[in-house]
Amino acid sequence: MEITGDAGQMYTAYKPLLFSLAYRMLGSVMDAEDIVQEAFLYMNEKNPQGIHNAKAYLCKIVTNRCIDKLRSASKTREVYVGPWLPEPLMKAEGLDDAPDRFYSQKESLSTAYLLLLQQLSWVERAVFILREVLQYEYEEIAEIVGKSSTNCRQIFRRAKSAISTFAEQGGASEGALPHRQPGNDGANAVVEQFVHALVSGNIEQLLRIVKTDAVLYSDGGGKVRAAVRPIEGAERIALFLSGLLAKVPVGFSYALMKVNGQLGIVSYEDGQPSNVITFQIEDNRVAAVYIVLNPDKLRHVAVAH
Repeated sequence: MEITGDAGQMYTAYKPLLFSLAYRMLGSVMDAEDIVQEAFLYMNEKNPQGIHNAKAYLCKIVTNRCIDKLRSASKTREVYVGPWLPEPLMKAEGLDDAPDRFYSQKESLSTAYLLLLQQLSWVERAVFILREVLQYEYEEIAEIVGKSSTNCRQIFRRAKSAISTFAEQGGASEGALPHRQPGNDGANAVVEQFVHALVSGNIEQLLRIVKTDAVLYSDGGGKVRAAVRPIEGAERIALFLSGLLAKVPVGFSYALMKVNGQLGIVSYEDGQPSNVITFQIEDNRVAAVYIVLNPDKLRHVAVAH
């Protein structure tokens, strides 16, 4: 079914906003795209002109469908093999990069931040994203989540407190929260130095770039070989990555690309994406490394040219 008429105009206007909401709720590019498409198809069956607040109505549909999706996936997540990481979001994929678009805040797309959001309950996550990231008023949030504005204020305060606590417990009190990341140029330079040190085999330089208490997470989802437990400490991370690099097959290549709003690494084998690496940068050093190897999470990543 095509999205036509008023619903088609709304699709153009609101798709980036709704994708932004769904992706942050789910941590899945493909599921977010599907849910946004379904929301507009549902809208297409209704009479958009008879809907009082189309944006809030669409946000409500997307939020409810995200919660339904999370409920159905909860048992799968409980038995997931190894660390779970969100699907990498490539540059401009589903989002409007215009600087005046508040919903494309890059800091709140970082892997570290998305992992913090996963610690919240589904309703807390929705309220927090709508308020903190998308900057909705409490009255609008109340309409979307079906609770009173007073209750939404309480949920937001509780969620914000929980986010801060989770960040501190995870050793990410600075770099994982929005507006606290170093500037793009500074973070990019750290990533470039990291890649140069790794590729050149300069372990001493690598250890200077990686924080002593850094952690590496690799998500293979039981589909490919990956570390099933986080790797802690700069030396162990350096040895692990150096060991991986020593075993790269013929046909291996990599490219520095924008991933989740920041500079990351996309690796290829015979032109097909094999993993995507993102970073958490604190104090101009690498505090965390996130490697997505699960092929199911790489299906939307473009092949090498």
